[in-house]
Amino acid sequence: MLYRLERTQRLRVDLCTAWAFFSDPRNLSTITPPWLDFRIRSPVPERVHPGLIIVYSVRPLFGVTVRWVTEITHVVEPDLFVDEQRFGPYRFWHHQHLFRAVPGGIEMTDRVHYLLPFGLLGRLAHRLVVARQLQRIFDFRRDWLAQHFGEL
Repeated sequence: MLYRLERTQRLRVDLCTAWAFFSDPRNLSTITPPWLDFRIRSPVPERVHPGLIIVYSVRPLFGVTVRWVTEITHVVEPDLFVDEQRFGPYRFWHHQHLFRAVPGGIEMTDRVHYLLPFGLLGRLAHRLVVARQLQRIFDFRRDWLAQHFGEL
C-alpha cells in the first residue's frame, strides 16, 4: 500500500534564505530528532544538485542502526527539490520539498510517498509504529523550524 504524508508550514523567512537553509544537506541533521541518531556518512556539498547521492545512518527502532542512501533527483531553485531512497528501510521513498513565497515569508510543503517492505507485516508495522514515528519526526521538524524562523 502506498502511503502519503504531507505537511505544510508557513515561516517568517524570505525565499532565498529558506532555500539556502533547506538546500544545504548538512542542515538535515539539525531538523531531525536526536533520538534517531541521524548521521550523514558521505561527503556532501553546500547545495543539493540532481544526481547527488547522500549516505546516512539512522536508528529508527530498538537502537538498530540502518543505512539509508538517497539521491536528489530534481532541483528547481528556489521552488523545489526531490529526494528518493535508493537503499534503506523503505521499499519506496519519494520526498518532495516545495517552497513558495507568500506575504511575510514562505509556505513550505513536505510531500512524502512511501511503501514499506514485508507486505501484510509492513502494513501492520505502519499502523502500530511507522506512521506514528513519521508524525513525531515531522512534528520535531515543524517545532524546530517555528522556533528558528518563526511562523506566520
